Amino acid sequence: MTFDAAGAVERIWARDASLWTGSGEQHWLGWLDVPERMQDKIAEFSEFAQRVKDDGVEHFVLLGMGGSSLAPEVLRRLSGQATFDVLDSTHPQAIANLAESLRLPKTLFIVASKSGTTTETRSHLDFFWDRTGGVGDQFVAITDPGSDLDVLATERRFRACFKGEQEIGGRYSALSAFGLVPAALMGLDLEAIIDGALKMAASCKVADAATNPGLELGLELGNAWRAGRDKIALNPNPGGFGLWAEQLIAESTGKDNKGLIPCPDEDPAGADRHAAEIRLTETAGVGAEFYRFEFATAVAGAMLGINPFDQPNVQEAKDRTAAILAGGEQPVLDGVGSLDTLLGSAQEGDYVALLAFVPPTTENERRLAQARSSISRRTGLATTAGFGPRYLHSTGQLHKGGPGSGLFLQMVDDPPHLEIPGREYGFRRLIRAQALGDFEALQERGRRAARISWSELDA
Repeated sequence: MTFDAAGAVERIWARDASLWTGSGEQHWLGWLDVPERMQDKIAEFSEFAQRVKDDGVEHFVLLGMGGSSLAPEVLRRLSGQATFDVLDSTHPQAIANLAESLRLPKTLFIVASKSGTTTETRSHLDFFWDRTGGVGDQFVAITDPGSDLDVLATERRFRACFKGEQEIGGRYSALSAFGLVPAALMGLDLEAIIDGALKMAASCKVADAATNPGLELGLELGNAWRAGRDKIALNPNPGGFGLWAEQLIAESTGKDNKGLIPCPDEDPAGADRHAAEIRLTETAGVGAEFYRFEFATAVAGAMLGINPFDQPNVQEAKDRTAAILAGGEQPVLDGVGSLDTLLGSAQEGDYVALLAFVPPTTENERRLAQARSSISRRTGLATTAGFGPRYLHSTGQLHKGGPGSGLFLQMVDDPPHLEIPGREYGFRRLIRAQALGDFEALQERGRRAARISWSELDA
């Protein structure tokens, strides 16, 4: 079926939900013109960052998950920022290591959650609120108006509370307060970032793909999917931009048993693969690239015939995790199958996802990269990798709602106990419940999955 590209551009800007599925997509298009609105916020964000530094704050820690954490993480990596950390892990060792490295009185915590109820983020807040002795001036919230976190920030007298926009979903929020407040605290040039986004937005109003970079990329992705090349090799990948693009593409398109499978740093050679170039050479250009990929994903979603703004299967693992935690027992994570058995079920066109519930350290990233390379050589399949629970807010939707071509290898360790103040469970029980909940959700969906110990990965 021929896709009307010029008509699609016009319908996107007209907020025409019938371009996709007609199920309310028009309510999630605030990202289209958010760069214009953020022009008026640049001074506010920059002045706030300067006041904070003038007050002696030396270190910043963002507490967030998925759409609230991945854009700041990319900005942190791109800029080489050494005084800004992003915590999106519930692994007790990762949290303890971070806490021990901080001069707490000189640290500002940015608590970022659109809903204000994200379990991981609220647990992080409980932990560091207790560690700081409940000093509201050491906390900043970024959340949607009226959320539980918005209310809590007022009650606890946080230093500030910046509001998101309810018509922008989490994974499309990079150019809103969720990305720009952290960028300001990193000392980045907000004017340059927004200027790039504005220029890209203007280009994305053009009906011709030759001069509309967002449309051009969207058509590439959609046509690749129609041709059976659904593995998207994101290269090059400066600053880990693929981490952010991975969530955007996977969570937006992975539903109704179809979807694009983003594979950052994967070899693009293969009959089922398509190379998508990340055009990013400096931090200032990230605003344009965020916008180009957002527009492209909206176009590709129309070509796939899905709603690119919902995430209907994400709640499954969350509900299972909540039920496991409510049971009161320590989750048991015995081995299930093996890597050899899992790979033995591989068919042409499959992909392998390595899901590691371990601390997201540089060394563990290296081990995952080596494992991906080894599996790729052994099987010829495309591979992806993610740390749990981060990936639950990124590729988790694709794993359960996308095509049944995934081979999922979950890897777990035996983490230490670390209390979450005010809760009946600690971080050890939480991360194990998240691993078990997601594994059960995969099994219920009939996905091919195995669980091994992290120590077995190199065996």
